[in-house]
Amino acid sequence: MKTSWFKTLGTALVVSVASTGLQAETLKAVTDPSFVPFEMQNDEGEMVGFDMDILAEVAERAGFEYDLKTMDFNGIIPALQSGNVDLAIAGITITEKREEVVDFSDPYYDSGLRILVSKDNDDIKEFDDLEGKKVGTKTGSTSYDYLKKNLEENDDVTPYPGSSDMYMALMSGSVDAVFYDAPNVGYFASTKGEGRVKTVGDLYEGQQYGIALKEGSEWVEKVNEALKEMKDDGTYDEIHEEWFGEKAD
Repeated sequence: MKTSWFKTLGTALVVSVASTGLQAETLKAVTDPSFVPFEMQNDEGEMVGFDMDILAEVAERAGFEYDLKTMDFNGIIPALQSGNVDLAIAGITITEKREEVVDFSDPYYDSGLRILVSKDNDDIKEFDDLEGKKVGTKTGSTSYDYLKKNLEENDDVTPYPGSSDMYMALMSGSVDAVFYDAPNVGYFASTKGEGRVKTVGDLYEGQQYGIALKEGSEWVEKVNEALKEMKDDGTYDEIHEEWFGEKAD
Protein backbone atom coordinates (compact mmCIF):
# COMPACT_ATOMS: atom_id res chain seq x y z
CA MET A 1 0.00 0.00 0.00
CA LYS A 2 1.35 3.42 -0.97
CA THR A 3 2.03 6.41 1.30
CA SER A 4 0.09 8.21 3.98
CA TRP A 5 -1.53 10.40 1.33
CA PHE A 6 -3.65 7.43 0.18
CA LYS A 7 -7.40 8.01 -0.03
CA THR A 8 -10.25 5.59 -0.67
CA LEU A 9 -12.42 5.77 -3.79
CA GLY A 10 -15.64 7.64 -3.16
CA THR A 11 -14.61 8.81 0.31
CA ALA A 12 -14.28 12.51 1.00
CA LEU A 13 -11.04 13.76 2.42
CA VAL A 14 -11.54 15.07 5.96
CA VAL A 15 -10.12 18.54 6.33
CA SER A 16 -9.77 20.36 9.63
CA VAL A 17 -11.57 23.69 9.66
CA ALA A 18 -11.70 24.20 13.40
CA SER A 19 -10.26 27.68 13.10
CA THR A 20 -13.29 28.88 11.15
CA GLY A 21 -15.97 26.72 12.68
CA LEU A 22 -17.29 26.00 9.19
CA GLN A 23 -17.67 22.72 7.34
CA ALA A 24 -15.39 22.42 4.32
CA GLU A 25 -17.03 22.38 0.90
CA THR A 26 -17.15 18.98 -0.79
CA LEU A 27 -16.17 19.01 -4.46
CA LYS A 28 -17.25 16.36 -6.95
CA ALA A 29 -14.01 14.97 -8.36
CA VAL A 30 -13.35 12.45 -11.12
CA THR A 31 -10.43 10.47 -12.46
CA ASP A 32 -9.74 7.79 -15.06
CA PRO A 33 -8.76 4.54 -13.28
CA SER A 34 -6.51 3.23 -16.07
CA PHE A 35 -3.62 5.72 -16.22
CA VAL A 36 -0.87 4.01 -14.22
CA PRO A 37 1.02 4.98 -12.16
CA PHE A 38 -0.98 8.21 -11.88
CA GLU A 39 -4.29 6.57 -11.01
CA MET A 40 -5.23 2.92 -10.78
CA GLN A 41 -7.28 0.55 -8.65
CA ASN A 42 -5.51 -1.72 -6.20
CA ASP A 43 -6.62 -5.26 -5.36
CA GLU A 44 -9.23 -3.88 -2.97
CA GLY A 45 -10.74 -1.69 -5.66
CA GLU A 46 -9.37 1.48 -4.07
CA MET A 47 -7.82 4.28 -6.11
CA VAL A 48 -4.09 4.78 -5.65
CA GLY A 49 -1.37 6.52 -7.62
CA PHE A 50 0.68 9.67 -8.05
CA ASP A 51 -2.33 11.83 -8.94
CA MET A 52 -4.33 10.44 -6.02
CA ASP A 53 -1.62 11.49 -3.58
CA ILE A 54 -1.33 14.90 -5.23
CA LEU A 55 -5.09 15.44 -5.00
CA ALA A 56 -5.26 14.42 -1.34
CA GLU A 57 -2.45 16.79 -0.39
CA VAL A 58 -3.83 19.68 -2.47
CA ALA A 59 -7.31 19.27 -0.97
CA GLU A 60 -5.96 19.31 2.57
CA ARG A 61 -3.92 22.44 1.97
CA ALA A 62 -6.56 24.26 -0.09
CA GLY A 63 -9.30 23.47 2.43
CA PHE A 64 -11.87 21.39 0.57
CA GLU A 65 -13.16 17.85 0.82
CA TYR A 66 -13.84 15.74 -2.26
CA ASP A 67 -16.01 12.88 -3.38
CA LEU A 68 -14.04 10.90 -5.95
CA LYS A 69 -15.63 8.93 -8.78
CA THR A 70 -14.18 7.31 -11.92
CA MET A 71 -15.09 7.63 -15.58
CA ASP A 72 -13.56 7.07 -19.02
CA PHE A 73 -11.04 9.77 -19.87
CA ASN A 74 -13.02 10.82 -22.92
CA GLY A 75 -15.90 11.94 -20.70
CA ILE A 76 -13.94 14.03 -18.22
CA ILE A 77 -13.79 17.39 -20.02
CA PRO A 78 -17.48 17.23 -21.07
CA ALA A 79 -18.42 16.44 -17.45
CA LEU A 80 -16.54 19.51 -16.25
CA GLN A 81 -17.96 21.62 -19.05
CA SER A 82 -21.52 20.67 -18.13
CA GLY A 83 -20.90 21.33 -14.44
CA ASN A 84 -21.66 17.76 -13.42
CA VAL A 85 -18.27 17.61 -11.69
CA ASP A 86 -16.13 20.28 -10.07
CA LEU A 87 -12.62 18.95 -10.47
CA ALA A 88 -10.66 16.29 -12.37
CA ILE A 89 -7.18 14.89 -12.13
CA ALA A 90 -6.15 12.18 -14.58
CA GLY A 91 -2.88 13.11 -16.26
CA ILE A 92 -4.81 15.77 -18.18
CA THR A 93 -2.66 17.68 -20.66
CA ILE A 94 -3.18 21.43 -20.66
CA THR A 95 -4.14 22.51 -24.18
CA GLU A 96 -5.56 25.71 -25.66
CA LYS A 97 -8.65 23.87 -26.81
CA ARG A 98 -9.39 22.49 -23.36
CA GLU A 99 -8.68 25.86 -21.74
CA GLU A 100 -11.57 27.29 -23.76
CA VAL A 101 -14.07 25.25 -21.73
CA VAL A 102 -12.42 24.48 -18.37
CA ASP A 103 -9.98 26.10 -15.96
CA PHE A 104 -6.60 24.54 -15.25
CA SER A 105 -4.29 24.76 -12.29
CA ASP A 106 -0.66 25.60 -12.83
CA PRO A 107 1.19 22.63 -14.37
CA TYR A 108 2.19 19.95 -11.87
CA TYR A 109 3.89 17.41 -14.18
CA ASP A 110 6.01 17.68 -17.35
CA SER A 111 5.37 14.96 -19.91
CA GLY A 112 5.37 14.13 -23.62
CA LEU A 113 4.45 11.35 -26.06
CA ARG A 114 6.39 8.15 -26.77
CA ILE A 115 6.28 5.14 -29.08
CA LEU A 116 6.01 1.60 -27.74
CA VAL A 117 6.63 -1.50 -29.90
CA SER A 118 7.21 -5.21 -29.35
CA LYS A 119 10.76 -6.06 -28.31
CA ASP A 120 11.51 -7.76 -31.66
CA ASN A 121 10.26 -4.88 -33.81
CA ASP A 122 13.20 -3.16 -35.50
CA ASP A 123 11.17 -1.51 -38.27
CA ILE A 124 9.78 1.29 -36.11
CA LYS A 125 12.45 3.54 -34.61
CA GLU A 126 10.95 7.04 -34.87
CA PHE A 127 7.66 8.79 -35.51
CA ASP A 128 7.90 8.82 -39.31
CA ASP A 129 8.10 5.02 -39.25
CA LEU A 130 4.49 4.94 -38.05
CA GLU A 131 3.27 5.99 -41.53
CA GLY A 132 0.95 3.28 -42.85
CA LYS A 133 1.28 1.19 -39.69
CA LYS A 134 -1.44 0.05 -37.31
CA VAL A 135 -1.11 2.31 -34.29
CA GLY A 136 -3.02 2.13 -31.03
CA THR A 137 -3.66 5.09 -28.74
CA LYS A 138 -6.25 6.27 -26.25
CA THR A 139 -9.64 7.78 -27.05
CA GLY A 140 -9.84 11.52 -26.39
CA SER A 141 -6.11 11.87 -25.76
CA THR A 142 -3.66 14.42 -27.13
CA SER A 143 -1.69 11.49 -28.55
CA TYR A 144 -4.66 10.61 -30.77
CA ASP A 145 -4.89 14.22 -31.96
CA TYR A 146 -1.14 14.26 -32.67
CA LEU A 147 -1.31 11.09 -34.73
CA LYS A 148 -4.24 12.29 -36.83
CA LYS A 149 -2.55 15.62 -37.44
CA ASN A 150 0.97 14.42 -38.21
CA LEU A 151 0.51 11.11 -40.03
CA GLU A 152 -0.52 11.34 -43.67
CA GLU A 153 -1.54 7.69 -43.68
CA ASN A 154 -3.58 7.57 -40.48
CA ASP A 155 -6.52 5.35 -41.42
CA ASP A 156 -5.11 2.58 -39.22
CA VAL A 157 -4.87 4.69 -36.08
CA THR A 158 -7.15 3.00 -33.54
CA PRO A 159 -8.26 4.78 -30.35
CA TYR A 160 -8.95 2.49 -27.39
CA PRO A 161 -11.09 3.39 -24.35
CA GLY A 162 -8.45 2.25 -21.86
CA SER A 163 -4.67 2.03 -21.87
CA SER A 164 -4.79 -1.66 -20.95
CA ASP A 165 -6.78 -2.29 -24.15
CA MET A 166 -4.16 -0.73 -26.41
CA TYR A 167 -1.31 -2.54 -24.67
CA MET A 168 -3.14 -5.85 -25.05
CA ALA A 169 -3.63 -5.05 -28.74
CA LEU A 170 0.10 -4.47 -29.12
CA MET A 171 1.13 -7.68 -27.42
CA SER A 172 -1.43 -9.70 -29.39
CA GLY A 173 -0.20 -8.25 -32.68
CA SER A 174 -3.41 -6.36 -33.49
CA VAL A 175 -1.40 -3.13 -33.75
CA ASP A 176 2.23 -2.51 -34.69
CA ALA A 177 2.83 0.21 -32.13
CA VAL A 178 1.29 2.22 -29.32
CA PHE A 179 1.71 6.00 -29.16
CA TYR A 180 0.78 7.56 -25.83
CA ASP A 181 1.92 9.57 -22.81
CA ALA A 182 5.55 8.81 -21.98
CA PRO A 183 5.21 8.10 -18.22
CA ASN A 184 2.39 5.61 -18.78
CA VAL A 185 4.19 3.91 -21.68
CA GLY A 186 7.42 3.74 -19.69
CA TYR A 187 5.68 2.32 -16.63
CA PHE A 188 4.06 -0.44 -18.67
CA ALA A 189 7.36 -1.29 -20.36
CA SER A 190 9.07 -1.71 -16.99
CA THR A 191 6.26 -3.68 -15.32
CA LYS A 192 3.71 -5.89 -17.11
CA GLY A 193 5.39 -5.46 -20.48
CA GLU A 194 8.93 -6.05 -19.28
CA GLY A 195 10.85 -8.22 -21.73
CA ARG A 196 8.00 -8.09 -24.25
CA VAL A 197 7.94 -4.43 -25.36
CA LYS A 198 10.31 -1.48 -25.66
CA THR A 199 10.11 2.28 -26.07
CA VAL A 200 11.70 3.85 -29.15
CA GLY A 201 12.25 7.30 -30.61
CA ASP A 202 12.36 10.71 -29.00
CA LEU A 203 9.94 12.33 -26.59
CA TYR A 204 7.40 14.03 -28.84
CA GLU A 205 5.36 17.17 -28.18
CA GLY A 206 6.38 18.36 -24.73
CA GLN A 207 3.28 18.50 -22.53
CA GLN A 208 2.26 19.55 -19.06
CA TYR A 209 -0.47 18.08 -16.87
CA GLY A 210 -2.80 20.23 -14.82
CA ILE A 211 -5.68 19.77 -12.41
CA ALA A 212 -8.83 20.65 -14.36
CA LEU A 213 -11.68 22.56 -12.72
CA LYS A 214 -15.01 23.69 -14.06
CA GLU A 215 -14.87 27.10 -15.71
CA GLY A 216 -15.01 29.97 -13.25
CA SER A 217 -14.11 27.80 -10.26
CA GLU A 218 -13.31 29.70 -7.09
CA TRP A 219 -10.72 27.06 -6.18
CA VAL A 220 -8.12 27.68 -8.90
CA GLU A 221 -6.04 30.14 -6.88
CA LYS A 222 -6.10 28.01 -3.73
CA VAL A 223 -5.15 24.89 -5.70
CA ASN A 224 -2.22 26.77 -7.25
CA GLU A 225 -1.10 27.99 -3.83
CA ALA A 226 -1.23 24.42 -2.51
CA LEU A 227 0.82 23.08 -5.43
CA LYS A 228 3.45 25.79 -4.93
CA GLU A 229 3.68 25.05 -1.20
CA MET A 230 4.12 21.34 -1.92
CA LYS A 231 7.00 22.01 -4.30
CA ASP A 232 8.61 24.55 -1.97
CA ASP A 233 8.56 22.32 1.13
CA GLY A 234 9.59 19.08 -0.60
CA THR A 235 6.27 17.27 -0.35
CA TYR A 236 5.91 17.10 -4.13
CA ASP A 237 9.36 15.49 -4.44
CA GLU A 238 8.44 12.91 -1.79
CA ILE A 239 5.30 11.89 -3.69
CA HIS A 240 7.18 11.84 -7.00
CA GLU A 241 9.92 9.63 -5.58
CA GLU A 242 7.34 7.25 -4.10
CA TRP A 243 5.80 6.53 -7.51
CA PHE A 244 8.66 7.10 -9.97
CA GLY A 245 11.69 6.11 -7.90
CA GLU A 246 13.32 9.54 -8.07
CA LYS A 247 12.69 13.16 -7.25
CA ALA A 248 11.28 15.45 -9.92
CA ASP A 249 13.80 17.21 -12.19
